[in-house]
Amino acid sequence: MRLTFVTSNPGKVEEARKYFKPLGVEVHQLHIEYPEIQADTLEEVAEYGLEWLAERFEGPFFLDDSGLFIEALNGFPGVYSAYVYKTLGIGGILKLLKGEANRRAHFRSVVAYWDGEVHLFTGKVEGMITEEPRGAGGFGFDPVFMPDGFDRTFAEMTTEEKNRISHRGRALKAFAEWLKENLK
Repeated sequence: MRLTFVTSNPGKVEEARKYFKPLGVEVHQLHIEYPEIQADTLEEVAEYGLEWLAERFEGPFFLDDSGLFIEALNGFPGVYSAYVYKTLGIGGILKLLKGEANRRAHFRSVVAYWDGEVHLFTGKVEGMITEEPRGAGGFGFDPVFMPDGFDRTFAEMTTEEKNRISHRGRALKAFAEWLKENLK
């Protein structure tokens, strides 16, 4: 079986391949722009993108939408994480949290799969926002997110370490488990 991952990020594709290779599923990347609506949840954003793509591209395919949700900012940037990263960056988020004692946050990811129907798989990892960026790996807000139980940010971890515990990794694992059951 061959699955298409609609994403501009080759790192995400490599991460996905590790979950699907044991199933004999080949994952390849399709870099195509699709609209991301303004919505309240990652699920709404992912489902809209999936349905928009389904009208233009034959499946099966999947995409993901992720966000960083910071408690002290009432869940901001959340569904707007990519936009906030591009416009405010890590420095802007740290400035918003300056002097804030509550630095709790979580990353959430929704993997949306289309096979003629919509299937959604979610993953979440709890942690905190550090006082300053640390590490050179990863992407996005990884340099300021330290998952619970670790003394390093995502950006200080190897790709393999991060993928084992990441929000996207957890969503991909749930998708792979579902696919394994439904390929029979």
